[in-house]
Amino acid sequence: MIPHRTPFFLPMLYPSLLWRINTPAKELFLTFDDGPVPGPTEFVLKSLEKISAKATFFCIGDNVRKYPSLFSNVINAGHAIGNHTFHHTNGWKTNVEKYVSDVRLCRDEFQKNNVKKSELKLFRPPYGRIRRNQISALHDYKIIMWDVLSVDYNQRLSEKSCLRNTLEVVRPGSIIVFHDSLKAERNLMYALPRFLDACLIQGYTFSKIPS
Repeated sequence: MIPHRTPFFLPMLYPSLLWRINTPAKELFLTFDDGPVPGPTEFVLKSLEKISAKATFFCIGDNVRKYPSLFSNVINAGHAIGNHTFHHTNGWKTNVEKYVSDVRLCRDEFQKNNVKKSELKLFRPPYGRIRRNQISALHDYKIIMWDVLSVDYNQRLSEKSCLRNTLEVVRPGSIIVFHDSLKAERNLMYALPRFLDACLIQGYTFSKIPS
């Protein structure tokens, strides 16, 4: 069973990666992986807009190629973006040269869509799987992991369990992963608005990850 809270030892094993943000405020850092995708991404943007929240979207380059206007909507709404490789590449199954090449393809797709160089610093490895030599090769990036995983992509997980399990492990500074993907759509559409409302009631605010 995949834990909703990142095991404590992983940040100790990989201290150069960002797992949680040190903040004195009741501040959360929502992230959305695997978009942009028509339907889920638009739902996320509307949900965030309702409460004036900002988030970080880790986008797959090939989806940016397919849906450039939707990608522009994410940027124009004031959210941060991050590189999630071009093909959603699994680092454990890919050599370092091919992996870095796929990251560059995603970066190039971002630049075709007028993303500034200063906004190209964030990277998240698909599945959270990355080798130490790949980390070294991507030294120009801030590699973002997570403190809380909603597991919304698991279609065997009920909507209510997705929401409850995610809320139970949130804490100040948490980097939280949802997915704006078709696979996660059922759980996302139930859990995200309720998650936002519950966190607001607890006094949390939502910010994007600084590059």
